[in-house]
Amino acid sequence: MKTLVESTVPRRSSATGRRAAVKTLGCKINVYESNIISQRLIRDHWTMVDPSQEADLYVINSCTVTREADRQTRQEIRRVLRRNPSAKVVVTGCYAQLAPNELTEIDGVDLVVGNDAKFNIAEILRTSQVSDLRDQADKYSGYALGDGSFAPPELVTRYDGQTRAFVQVQQGCDHSCTFCVIHKARGPSRSFKVSAVLEQVEQLISQGHREIVICGIDLGSFRISEGKNPAEIQGSGLVSLLKKIDNLRGEFRIRLSSIDPHHITDELLEQLSSGGRFCPYLHVSIQSANTLILKRMKRRYSRELLYERVTKAHERVPELVVGADLMVGFPTESDEQFRDTFNAVKDLQIVYPHVFPFSVRDGAPASRIPAQVPREVQRERASSIRAEGAKWRHRALRSWLGRSSEVLIERSSNSSTPAYNARLANYMPVKVNVRVGDIGQLVKVKVIAVQADTLIAEVMCR
Repeated sequence: MKTLVESTVPRRSSATGRRAAVKTLGCKINVYESNIISQRLIRDHWTMVDPSQEADLYVINSCTVTREADRQTRQEIRRVLRRNPSAKVVVTGCYAQLAPNELTEIDGVDLVVGNDAKFNIAEILRTSQVSDLRDQADKYSGYALGDGSFAPPELVTRYDGQTRAFVQVQQGCDHSCTFCVIHKARGPSRSFKVSAVLEQVEQLISQGHREIVICGIDLGSFRISEGKNPAEIQGSGLVSLLKKIDNLRGEFRIRLSSIDPHHITDELLEQLSSGGRFCPYLHVSIQSANTLILKRMKRRYSRELLYERVTKAHERVPELVVGADLMVGFPTESDEQFRDTFNAVKDLQIVYPHVFPFSVRDGAPASRIPAQVPREVQRERASSIRAEGAKWRHRALRSWLGRSSEVLIERSSNSSTPAYNARLANYMPVKVNVRVGDIGQLVKVKVIAVQADTLIAEVMCR
């Protein structure tokens, strides 16, 4: 289960008055791909504007990880059409891949583009009669996802307005968890070429990005296959890539996106504990901490393996902070089985639990299990886990009082910004007064207080 995020995309001018906006819903992979879509629109002489502004074209890069994600896409379609009823609306992404007919039936949607064709949106618009787009909806939606499908065709030049940069290294998933449909929307697992990944990282470092987030649909399944037999390197693909990224020149730090427990190998922990550039933060895709529920989910680990891997991570990686995806209310989940997941928050010191109530998805086997957990029970269980996570988060935050470390400055420190404007390497949010020129830089600070969920710090000698 991927964390939902929103992001801006490049907003650069062109020679024409045609305005386009790309709205990103869903995971970090969508953010990465939206930037490439935007770059291609810019080259086709569209002027990119913020999605909150009036535009002539809106591209909505959708997510379908839950029913709520589908609802958000439909809501965004209605929102942009209220903003400009005459705008052309193109929907792409995972929702578009799996349910194109649902989207083409929405009044105002001109084109639905599957994941295989999402990078060709600029070309489709250039070579088609835009007035006839609705007649071509079937042509660009619902592709079968093959081994070569939708690898990035070019580098992301930079992330405008962001200090943190996402780099996709892997696509798709070979597993069929019974609650999930993303493997159908993204296709089989494919790893990108190491040379292309390194070139992408170098490009973003050259543009001043000081934090590189390594992303994948199933990140731990990354394999190096260039000139080698993949069977010979089953355990070392991701770590080998991280070592190569670590050897690049420049001032930057490396963060991993979500990873499964069985991919937290001793080799990976050794790399993360080597210090330097690697952020002491793991976001673990746990889902459940009950072995029977994990089996019914078709996950690839037991409660015992989960505990062993995360406990070892705490032992091996200094100052490690753990976040986790946790699902409540999976069909048949009893109060006792839920209690195993609840207790894992305390036992494994999960500071940032991202809690999902089970969502019925068409095509997901778990949706057909008769013993569905009532929605009100799901909400109660989700609330209790969030409250338990808050206890451990406040405890972890208080442990930083009086300590010093580097933070990445993300925004200015004026009162109009959110409660925090920087983050420690372990992902803890920090509020600190800085100069405008410090945005995007790594600055040494000392923590002097805790306010709600945020550390308050002061800049040390520059």
